[in-house]
Amino acid sequence: MTAIADDDPATVPDEPRTAVPDVHHTAVSDVQNEERPAQRNPVDPGELDVPVIVLSHRAPVAFRDEGGRRRARRGAGGLVTALVGLAGQLHDTVWVCAASTEEDVAVAREHKGSAIYVTMTGEPKLVDPETTGALQIRLVEVDRAAHEDFYGVISNPMLWFVQHGLYDLAHSPNFGQRERDAFEHGYVSVNETFADAVSHEVEERGGRALVMLHDYHFYLVADLVRQRCPDVVLSHFVHIPWPGPDAWRILPPDMRERLLFGLLGNDVVAFHTERFARNFLLCAQELLGLSINLDKMTVQIGKRTVTARTYPISIDVDALVETAGSKAVRNRLDDLEQWLVAADARLIVRVDRTDPSKNIVRGFLAFEKLLDDHPELVGKIRFLAFLQPSRLDVPEYAEYIGQIGSVVARVNARYTRHGEAPIDLRLHEDFPTAVAAYAICDVVLVNSIADGMNLVAKEAVSVSRRDAVLALSENTGAHEELGAFAVTLYPFDIQQQADGLYEALTMPAIRRRELRQAAADIVRANDVGKWLAFQLADLTEITGLWS
Repeated sequence: MTAIADDDPATVPDEPRTAVPDVHHTAVSDVQNEERPAQRNPVDPGELDVPVIVLSHRAPVAFRDEGGRRRARRGAGGLVTALVGLAGQLHDTVWVCAASTEEDVAVAREHKGSAIYVTMTGEPKLVDPETTGALQIRLVEVDRAAHEDFYGVISNPMLWFVQHGLYDLAHSPNFGQRERDAFEHGYVSVNETFADAVSHEVEERGGRALVMLHDYHFYLVADLVRQRCPDVVLSHFVHIPWPGPDAWRILPPDMRERLLFGLLGNDVVAFHTERFARNFLLCAQELLGLSINLDKMTVQIGKRTVTARTYPISIDVDALVETAGSKAVRNRLDDLEQWLVAADARLIVRVDRTDPSKNIVRGFLAFEKLLDDHPELVGKIRFLAFLQPSRLDVPEYAEYIGQIGSVVARVNARYTRHGEAPIDLRLHEDFPTAVAAYAICDVVLVNSIADGMNLVAKEAVSVSRRDAVLALSENTGAHEELGAFAVTLYPFDIQQQADGLYEALTMPAIRRRELRQAAADIVRANDVGKWLAFQLADLTEITGLWS
């Protein structure tokens, strides 16, 4: 759904770039509070009386040797924030994850594969098991060759490309013995390793536990754990898009069937959007011949019923607002403000990894088309792009970052005026500057080909001080929640994206404010804590876990 401006002025309205208003939030309207009419009331994690085992590939901390001193750094992202918060409220939680650095491996070996205890306040550090509030983490060491096949051949790019619709089917993929070996000796083998670690943790707790699995790396784990620990309750959250059955026909039948049956070992399989959940059930019906109920969102497998559910992940709004008020962000905000005031310019911002699914090249082509169609904007618009290089060992990713550089160079060559290039491309992660840019920008561009959620959209509206307009792809999970309060983009239509950027840039101030405040209210009302609490509520109802 596209939010259309009440009127369409021919030029960017004259709004002086001087003072920046404070961050604020208004009350959520009754309509905006009706997102979950069929859901139970959220469950306080403190009510749990069973152990919880969490599994994700990424760890909440990563250890490194810095000048002979072991340092631990907290992992980034909403998942870490949510699950660290959960663990902090429970009496018995262990987080199973991959030992991803050399120092992680050293720590795991020192503790003989047992759980370690880490404080997550301030700089993370190893502590004694008796330390109040310490997080239990089990770092799993994986054979390097097996992990390379698991991660670098199957998880990325194969599953990632299938689930984001990135394959050029006339040319790829081409499955051969290499890919089959990587699946069997990489993906399957590593899933077995992690299933063994999870099962061990369950057995240590008497065989009764809630196991919460995460993402596309571990589709086989649930069924393996259930075979060994039949009394366990299992949920799996898929954080990336789940396409319909035809997309999965790209994979050989034996691969896709093993992946689907692995996921069906869960009691609940969760997604960010209703569309993804429905697609999962349709896959079970069309590819496995199982009976589904789209009204109840269930699939029957033998005597078991598996439920598909929807829980859009969010952010920790208070923590982000606190970051936005930090000295580091304020300093960068001052620099950006001076830069824009001097040029009397408007600002478009994007924050992404250099992943082909993010559609970065088409975003820059749309910006170029915007300047072609509206020459009066040349010299008056800046495009600040924070792009973190990602998976450059995958050929498609390395090629894509080259395409990004090429189109940026061309646009800047065409439209540089008075020594100022319109696109400021920064190929590194700089979160304080990104948050400052959120605060002061006029438009946030998110034009992904496909995205499970996209938290950039939620971050930006939460700290914007200039009522930034979201230019948001319809193919993001965030669009289900925020699309009514954004300018919708169609990610393959460059002209439409250019027109959408113009609509966002020329939107009247009062309309900008209404949309931004409404979006921010939704994000605050459905924060990361509620994302987790609703999952626990449904697990209570579906499995009788606490009865």
